[in-house]
Amino acid sequence: MTDLSDLPPVRPGRHGPAALLPGLPLLTALALWVYAVRHTDVSRLDDFGLVTALHPAFWAGLAVLTAGFWVTVRDPRRPGGWAAAYVLGLLVMERATQAVLYPTPLYAWAWKHDGVVDHLLTAGGLQTADQVGDMAVYDQWPGFFAAQAALVRLLGVESTAMYMAWWPLVSSLLLLLPLLLVYRTFTEDRRLVWTGVWLFYVANWVGQDYFSPQSVAFALHLGVLAVVLRRYGRSGGAGGRQGQAVWTVVLSALVVAIVISHQLTPAMLAVSLLALCLARRYRGWIPPVTTAVIFLAWCLTAALPFLSAALPDMVRSVGDIGGNVATGYGATPTGTGAVATSWAARLLSGAVLLLAVAGVWRQRVLRHRAMPLLLITAAPLPMFVAGSYGSEMIFRVLMFMLPGAAFFAAAALLPRVRTLGAEAGDGTRTPAPARGGLRRGAGTGGPLLVLLAVTLAFVPSYSGKDRINYFPPEEVALVQRLFDEAPEGSTVVAANRNYPLAYASYGTVGHYWFLEDDRRHVDEIVRRPAATLARDMAGVGSPGRAYFLLTRGQFANSEMNGQLTGEQLDRIRESVAASPRFRLVAENGAGAVYELRPERPGGAQGTGGAQGTEGAQGTEGGAER
Repeated sequence: MTDLSDLPPVRPGRHGPAALLPGLPLLTALALWVYAVRHTDVSRLDDFGLVTALHPAFWAGLAVLTAGFWVTVRDPRRPGGWAAAYVLGLLVMERATQAVLYPTPLYAWAWKHDGVVDHLLTAGGLQTADQVGDMAVYDQWPGFFAAQAALVRLLGVESTAMYMAWWPLVSSLLLLLPLLLVYRTFTEDRRLVWTGVWLFYVANWVGQDYFSPQSVAFALHLGVLAVVLRRYGRSGGAGGRQGQAVWTVVLSALVVAIVISHQLTPAMLAVSLLALCLARRYRGWIPPVTTAVIFLAWCLTAALPFLSAALPDMVRSVGDIGGNVATGYGATPTGTGAVATSWAARLLSGAVLLLAVAGVWRQRVLRHRAMPLLLITAAPLPMFVAGSYGSEMIFRVLMFMLPGAAFFAAAALLPRVRTLGAEAGDGTRTPAPARGGLRRGAGTGGPLLVLLAVTLAFVPSYSGKDRINYFPPEEVALVQRLFDEAPEGSTVVAANRNYPLAYASYGTVGHYWFLEDDRRHVDEIVRRPAATLARDMAGVGSPGRAYFLLTRGQFANSEMNGQLTGEQLDRIRESVAASPRFRLVAENGAGAVYELRPERPGGAQGTGGAQGTEGAQGTEGGAER
């Protein structure tokens, strides 16, 4: 343990009403938040998502919360519990706002995982690619889904959709304890610890916290790092071999849970543990070897079918750093709102990384005392060489760098710190801090403005694309009706996969998203919508039927990602509606469902892209977004 605190001894705290003064900004912020969510209308989201829909009281509350946190965490007379209370308030404002505002869960990917859990409950066990096509990739990493299936049974709820809207808050809370353990390995300075935690949460816009295997695997990843940093270092293992064996069992259990739940996290963990071996304090090879053995054992057994099929593409992407990074941005953001929110996210990440560099440069002692954390921060960078991970490697690398980056970024915002070991070792003394714990001349205005800017930037970065991610109840009801009526062997054709319940009944119903097809075929659909789609949808065998689904979520995703404009999608729908080949099945304000009428006897049967789509449902290679 090293002490990076430059604070004077803490004097006895105040008693009576004065002791509650630090809570006034927190209570004020939460009161403004409650007022804001009660007066925010999400029925008409524009291209800025939740940013422009939020009541101004929300922004005022977030500013008050940030200022209150900064003043409180820097005051040595305040109990440490106040900093924790402010961080919990931040999580409520950041991660619970959407759950309160939206009547249905966000993210098509979360709905997809709900479908996987439902299928696991219905099928009663794991299935092969012959049974469910490419969706069998989830059966090869079933840890998260099996746990959720058990939780559904335990809670007695109908499906995970009953609670997955609150998952971002729950998964963020799961990160708090391992994050604190990691930070407290290197410092007892609560300013540095809690400011680092704050920056971690406001910079974590990537979205790993939604209902997904990644959300739990990331928390377990931090848990393994906490165990290794605190129990396998030179100061760890004081309990002898027996104690080390106990912690090895704990570490192995955590690694197994990660390996059976997610594809990328074990690789990131192995790289981080290998980097730690470069530090003198962590020469033990038990953690990296244990992780590598468990990971390879799973890859060569349960996960082998997927890896065998994906290996050629994985090999081709190795070393293509430019391609792996470029594909991370996927489609092209289109429109003022999409471009602005995209740049807000990039600038937020860039600002935190620059602050981290400044912290390492400014706080010289951290380069020595927190070197293991610096190695862990840099460890994910080589993953750019490994592949694109379904066009998301750049985002995943940023996410795994963030715990360490936030710690060093916090150091850049604080007065210069010292350690007892550093003072004794180099013979230099850091001047004592001014009375009250803040060094005269250090100033708080600049750091507070920086903290406020990155905190406010989280909102557009995280919620700026809610027009894409939110599905109103009417859209959920429309899609639910479709899958309730679709007989086994049917095929659903849609513009893209951005709609709720897209993977409901994926064991019996196929899908075809034409915007993922060759561009020449997409252009043909735009020129001759009804005729081309009718040809593509022909050939679905009885008793299956072919359906065309177009919803609000597909419009939003297509427009904001530069695929087709709203006018082009409107023309496609109008052409289908006017064609005698289609009949209207269901319609409401969120979209419409059309069924392809059976071909007359003797009529030509087309061979379009919808045929054989049951095996094309998992084109993202199992990488949940």
